[in-house]
Amino acid sequence: MSDPASHGSELPAPQRNAQTGALSPMQRLFALRWLLVVWALMLAGGVIVHDVPLDHAVVAYALILLLAAILPQRRALVMARRAATRAPTAWPDTGMKVAVDALSQPCFIIDRRGVTRYVNEIASQRFPSVKPGDPLSFGLRPPALLEALDRVSGGGAAERISWGEKVPTESWFEAHIAPMELPRSRSAAGGAPDFVLVSVRDLSEQHRLERMRADFVANASHELRTPLASLTGFIETLQGAAREDPAARDRFLKIMQEQAQRMGRLIDDLLSLSRIELKSHVRSDARADLGDIARSVADALGPVVAEQGVTLELDLPDEPMTVVGERDELVQVLGNLVENAAKYGMEGERVLVSCSRETATGERGGEWRLSVRDWGPGIAAKHLPRLTERFYRVEEASSHPMKGTGLGLAIVKHILNRHRARLEVKSAPGEGATFTICIRAQDDEAATSAAAAQ
Repeated sequence: MSDPASHGSELPAPQRNAQTGALSPMQRLFALRWLLVVWALMLAGGVIVHDVPLDHAVVAYALILLLAAILPQRRALVMARRAATRAPTAWPDTGMKVAVDALSQPCFIIDRRGVTRYVNEIASQRFPSVKPGDPLSFGLRPPALLEALDRVSGGGAAERISWGEKVPTESWFEAHIAPMELPRSRSAAGGAPDFVLVSVRDLSEQHRLERMRADFVANASHELRTPLASLTGFIETLQGAAREDPAARDRFLKIMQEQAQRMGRLIDDLLSLSRIELKSHVRSDARADLGDIARSVADALGPVVAEQGVTLELDLPDEPMTVVGERDELVQVLGNLVENAAKYGMEGERVLVSCSRETATGERGGEWRLSVRDWGPGIAAKHLPRLTERFYRVEEASSHPMKGTGLGLAIVKHILNRHRARLEVKSAPGEGATFTICIRAQDDEAATSAAAAQ
């Protein structure tokens, strides 16, 4: 559509060039009409007053008209480009903001000068230092991100870049930087977009899981390779020099059996850990009695710990100790803790399993605290935060010749996480160790009401 002339005239102004934004020759002459009238009067005065030849005056006026039609072309183009450069200072419209708010990741709308024009709610929570009206570089400073933003703002294609940060914690991010052009402003100078959309995805958890998976495979391979190498070596020895040596053969076969059993335990623990992780998000709705679990574990492991010269004692209340959880999994948790206490705390010659109930003020039910206490050499404070890591062990000198798979406490942690419970560890060198299972109590009355409601 055409616009009316700007100086009060009702005549429609000629159309601008669609590609360059420049004025047509007629529109340029119209814009300079008063200047042309002045030149015409001056030439007429020269003809009348100074006897300038009429043909010379006509030629001069024709040249003035020609120059007026050509020379303003550059000025009009510059003015059009300046107008296009100023256009992105407007804020994004409501529809654009609504679309960005609907995205599930932090997003920023940036103009071609690098100034932040809009920040969605997720981005404002995750990156509070980025404020609308400030350059994006004030809040996000990764060089790769800012360089990509400059390229896209200058008319380049969409880019995807990633970067890592070490402070305050190790984090990894990926950003997708895409141009946004409004249909009504296709003539932006140099092909630059009206806005640029920067969406950021947090890859920290993905990188952490990948690293954990790689470490797990490496550690599992190492743990399996050790007994396998031992078996292979003894087999070769029995096939060679010890073939006719009955004493050596019996000793080697016993060691081979122990190594094969160790491999079997490791495989069982790996399978158990995998099964637990598969259903870690599914909360149990079964009920179990911690007293019954503790007595069952004592009956099963009593002879085993007795062979190691350790006495297993129980100190349990008479009342029911009901919790929500899978009985078999909680038996596995307590069994692992008792085995560790007997194995690594045998110097104390005693392991105590006790249970108490704690209720906070105004809290109904409270929680049961089932503890396994030994009087062994204890554990240094530097090891306590890492005890539940897979394959993590304290120094061999304090771990005795009996080696586990290094997965027992990792299994305990995952089972307790599934039961919304936690593990507390207290220990100091020379004072033994106490491992406490903290799990929410389930009152019979509350359980009955919940069952009736279902």
